[in-house]
Amino acid sequence: MNAPYDGDRGQGAGGAGAPSGPPVPPGPGQDGAVPDPYLQHAYDHDPYRFQDLAAQDPVAEALYDRASHPPPPPGTYQEPQALYQQPPAAQYPPDPRIWAQTPPPEPAGPSRHLPYGDDAATTQYVGVDDLVTQAAEVPAEPDAFAHLFRDQQQGSGRPPEPPAEPEAAPAPVPPKSGGRAAGILKSSALMAAGTLVSRLTGFVRSLVITAALGAALLGDSFTIAYTLPTMIYILTVGGGLNSVFVPQLVRSMKDDADGGEAYANRLLTLVMVALGAIVALAVFASPWLIHTMSPTIANDAAANSVAVTFARYCLPTIFFMGVHVVMGQILNARGKFGAMMWTPVLNNIVMIVTFGLFIWVYGSSAESRMGVETIPPEGVRLLGVGTLLGLVVQALAMIPYLRETGFRFRPRFDWKGHGLGKTVRLAKWTVLFVLANQAGVIVVTQLATSAGKLSGKDGTGFLAYSNAQLIWGMPQAIITVSVMAALLPRISRAAHDNDPGAVRDDISQGLRNSAVAIVPVAFTFLALGLPMCTLLYASSGTEAARSMGFILMAFGLGLIPYSVQYVVLRGFYAYEDTRTPFYNTVIVAAVNAAVSALCYVVLPARWAVIGMAGAYGLAYAVGVGIAWRRLRNRLGGDLDGARVVRTYARLCLAAVPAAVVGGAVGFALLKTLGEGAGGSVVALVCGSVVLLGIFYVAARKMRIEELNGMVGMVRGRLGR
Repeated sequence: MNAPYDGDRGQGAGGAGAPSGPPVPPGPGQDGAVPDPYLQHAYDHDPYRFQDLAAQDPVAEALYDRASHPPPPPGTYQEPQALYQQPPAAQYPPDPRIWAQTPPPEPAGPSRHLPYGDDAATTQYVGVDDLVTQAAEVPAEPDAFAHLFRDQQQGSGRPPEPPAEPEAAPAPVPPKSGGRAAGILKSSALMAAGTLVSRLTGFVRSLVITAALGAALLGDSFTIAYTLPTMIYILTVGGGLNSVFVPQLVRSMKDDADGGEAYANRLLTLVMVALGAIVALAVFASPWLIHTMSPTIANDAAANSVAVTFARYCLPTIFFMGVHVVMGQILNARGKFGAMMWTPVLNNIVMIVTFGLFIWVYGSSAESRMGVETIPPEGVRLLGVGTLLGLVVQALAMIPYLRETGFRFRPRFDWKGHGLGKTVRLAKWTVLFVLANQAGVIVVTQLATSAGKLSGKDGTGFLAYSNAQLIWGMPQAIITVSVMAALLPRISRAAHDNDPGAVRDDISQGLRNSAVAIVPVAFTFLALGLPMCTLLYASSGTEAARSMGFILMAFGLGLIPYSVQYVVLRGFYAYEDTRTPFYNTVIVAAVNAAVSALCYVVLPARWAVIGMAGAYGLAYAVGVGIAWRRLRNRLGGDLDGARVVRTYARLCLAAVPAAVVGGAVGFALLKTLGEGAGGSVVALVCGSVVLLGIFYVAARKMRIEELNGMVGMVRGRLGR
């Protein structure tokens, strides 16, 4: 049948148009729509009127997710309006070149049928495969229907775009291995590397300081002045910054709309103001502080003058120390752990250069025999300025890392009403915790200084104690601190979500992962401490180096409870409980001070400091028993104790025969070849190889899973 020409349209047989017909889009040059007689009753008959809505379109039926949007129960279904009623006239004519028009938007609120989702501009078809893919952290596959949906969104009047070229399939992602334990080990690798380099350069720094100033009264005077800023910083704000503020920063990032940036700016501003006031007071009170640290040095006029001068150069480092720690904690809360471990290397390098210049100008202590009476003021000034400059460089080096994470420091003084009051109240107990700990340190400092002067021998005073403790604490800082720095934000989130099981698992994992290296290193210090110190501190003389070796051996096994105590206390900090660590530290400090005083009274002056080193580990063994029981009760009576104790016991069983054989080999070689540099190197290398070889074989025979996990990670990184 031929269609009538345009002049006959709308007249019909009787010359009148049918007004009930659907409007026809006006053609070009027409003023309005004219009814079409051929379309008058096209929509009257609806064969699908009483069928299921989802069955009207096979594509919609395929895409409709009945698991996520189940049909309504019987009796609640509302009869929909007829889908094929004549629609109102469109504002713009439809484009015949587009096969389907954009459907009308869904009503506001939850709807019964959402084939395209709430926001058509950002919808992507998601099914079970996509959810599994995203959970595995693999990029989502491109949507096969995306080009059709884009065509519908083009708008009228524009031709559809040609289909895009199919994208190449992404390369298969290698399967992940190692599980949660391997993930923590990998997260700690960068931090451990930075801490290792920092500690190694710290060793070199201590070697250069000992070579420049000796291990007698001059070395003790500088060491007390150098450690005084750290002690004051920890006593005032350091304890809270290191333990309390990481959970607070994590919570602010999780809860605040700006991701915690305003809270971090307020915290950094508050710390800078507080530290500036503390520095001013400390510099003014430096003579009294030196007297508190060591009456022995304060009562010697020449030693007191040198120590006070050094202290006035070193005390301003409190400010930069605190700024560095706050910046590092902000980065840790944002998942960036490397900067805080690497930037101390710059401080060590500056100090190494400074003391190297001192040796270049004045010679080493063995050559110049310089003491507190003969050191020139220019030399004191050189060492003081270099020490201060090192901390300044360390703090400023954190700024690029912060800018990389998007953090911009803007001073904010609106401290009230933004959560800092709660943080300060939590830090109150941490400050008391540190106060109790430093009270024990002050007692040991006074006793060690006095014992060194009474013995009249090099290497029996506070500098020898500090050097041996520096070596002894290196594994703790490299291994345990690195592992817990990665775990602490996760433990804090689990505690915030009231998930004691996750807290328990993470603490157990931190203890077991760190024990694999802490236990054999502790036995290595016990077996080979003598050749280790005769090699490192040979420049201070054989007598002083031997004394430091015996002190390191006494420290040795105390590394195990010291590391355990550090991990266990992180559990209390995650729950924002700073009172329990305070009481625990009071007990540790009291035991340390009491046993150290007993050693000072009972033992000869030459051996008193060695006894104090053993008292340090004993005090932490007592503290671990108390802290463990309290944290176990906090977590509902379960701290995975059987598994942790079994791991430590098996590692110790593997380390005992290794230490006996390795120590015997090292001692025999040291006696045969002498205690010089060459004999010490041979004794240390051979003894260490024998000790670690026996330990590894024994541990593998016992099938200690943590050791196998660490070996597997190392092999994976080496590509084997």
